[in-house]
Amino acid sequence: MNSRDGLPFANHITITDYDSHSTPPGARSIARAALTDTSLQSAIFNPVAAFVTDKIGSRDRVLQGAWLLLALIVFSLVIAIRIRLLGTPLDSAEGEYAYAGQLMLQGIPPYKLAYNMKFPGTFAAYAGMMSIFGQTITGIHLGLLLVNAATITLIFFLGRRLVNSTAGITAAMTYAVLSVGSSVFGLAAHATHFVMLPVLGGTLLLLKQSDGKAVGQVFGSGLLFGIGLLMKQPAVFFILFGAMYLLSHDIRRRFGLKSILSRNLIFGAGAILPFGITCLLLWYAGVFDKFWFWTIDYARQYGNLVPLTQAPEIFAENVGHVIGAGWALWTLAGLALFAGLWHKETRASTGFLVGLLVSSALALSAGYYFRAHYFILILPAVSLLVGLATSKLSELTASRTSVVRFVPFLLFSTMISLPIFSEKKYFFEASPVEACLMIYAQNPFPECIKIAEYVHDHTSPTDTIAVLGSEPQIYFYSKRHSATGYIYTYSLMEAQSFARQMQEEMIREIELARPKYLIFVGMSTSWLRLPESEQLIFTWANEYIRRHYKIVGAVNITTSDRSDPYFVDRPKSVPQPANYVAIYKRKNDLSALRSQEAFNLRIDQPRFIINHLSPLTIPTPRPAWARSLPSLASPC
Repeated sequence: MNSRDGLPFANHITITDYDSHSTPPGARSIARAALTDTSLQSAIFNPVAAFVTDKIGSRDRVLQGAWLLLALIVFSLVIAIRIRLLGTPLDSAEGEYAYAGQLMLQGIPPYKLAYNMKFPGTFAAYAGMMSIFGQTITGIHLGLLLVNAATITLIFFLGRRLVNSTAGITAAMTYAVLSVGSSVFGLAAHATHFVMLPVLGGTLLLLKQSDGKAVGQVFGSGLLFGIGLLMKQPAVFFILFGAMYLLSHDIRRRFGLKSILSRNLIFGAGAILPFGITCLLLWYAGVFDKFWFWTIDYARQYGNLVPLTQAPEIFAENVGHVIGAGWALWTLAGLALFAGLWHKETRASTGFLVGLLVSSALALSAGYYFRAHYFILILPAVSLLVGLATSKLSELTASRTSVVRFVPFLLFSTMISLPIFSEKKYFFEASPVEACLMIYAQNPFPECIKIAEYVHDHTSPTDTIAVLGSEPQIYFYSKRHSATGYIYTYSLMEAQSFARQMQEEMIREIELARPKYLIFVGMSTSWLRLPESEQLIFTWANEYIRRHYKIVGAVNITTSDRSDPYFVDRPKSVPQPANYVAIYKRKNDLSALRSQEAFNLRIDQPRFIINHLSPLTIPTPRPAWARSLPSLASPC
């Protein structure tokens, strides 16, 4: 018995109790098998191998060996970090993609049981990863490891193509370190990772084509840019960048007007093709209307929620957090912009990187939210600029003494080590759950695993469940279908014209489906309620749950590193909750309503009453721009 609570059914759980759930059985063997796979090895070590066989701007073999050793250390460290933390619980964005991907593997099209404002490319990517590595946390993060390794490889080849191998290898190392950091939620498989892989592939193809006959490469480049767009709408800015580069390239090469027009049409056709095929498939699946509403109509309003006047404040709030201990690398990238444009021999490559940087900044700025993981979109350009600066420094010292020639190497080594050492506890000491709590302390991500386990064990595959909150990972973990397509409630709280309509539709869907379990998330980060938010969903929940459900459990999140779960049939009392998740089961006999005992929870205003219980909290209102702060779970 837990004497503190006075409840024979209450058991205390600490963060370590979730570790066995974060890393499913066989996860380590899956990771080991993946690492012995030749495709993964080649993706990770291709930059190193290419670097060894190429000159680095100096014939000094000792210096070349030093660069090689540093690259091996950096890449090995990043791989080790990602493998060690493969079991980090999914955040809400990952849960959304995982659930949609899970549905696709069951033959259910996107936007049928899970509404979302993003194009379905990332859903398909998740489905692909899970079909190979399994529908587990580890399987998803193993797929991210491969995507990250492939992106690192492409950055190396881009740097070598634009400048030389020194630029390529230093750019690859920079991206590897910056993209794994907690400041950009680097361990989470967000859509931005899946945007950059095809976009960088398309960029490399554009650089490789050099004559008017390379129409296949031009079409392939457009196709890859188009796949990037399917991952997330802001990738449209990269398509514009590719089209403008191709046009300027052809004009500089003095191609004929017919050739210029045909090559740009071919590029455009390639870019449009993935979207066109997707629309056709969704129309055939009968979900095109939902797709268009969420990804075009609603997304347009979502993109206009934050006024331009607040953009500088939000950007300043987030950019400092993102740069963090990587300030030296970001500073070096800034210096490279000016130095590269100043020197005639690097002006062309720097101009190309400026174009990539501008398109990345536009993609980052979409909607003026500037969320931390959006900055992944700009990291390739920043990393390539770091590579350019390091290469120029190496050239400047190439004719000096051996000691002086090592200065750029030592300088870069110091810069690249700062982000790693600053997060050594996160990278090398924290367990997967502890790492999750270090960056998502205000969210119930570890607890969702336990809740989903309970739901899975007390339902059949044909039962549906509903989550009142924005924790779609519960659907994924429990392998149960949602009673409503509204797997997020953020859109219901926004000051946009569809909010009331969305709440009414969610209510209709839940009432029609009669879910066996209903889960209410009493945490502000799962709602992001605004002062002007529509209240219908709360008023309805009060009456609907009171009449049709009884409370069978709760998870009281007491501190940043511990929580108390209660899974019982008829609880009488629990400690005072600050943040909690309540679990309700549908009644079989409505007459049980009168005999149900109170579940005593005392909370602050504003309130709404559920189930004749003491009032439960409606999450505290937040200003509209607060949704972008890095401490919050990201809704997209």
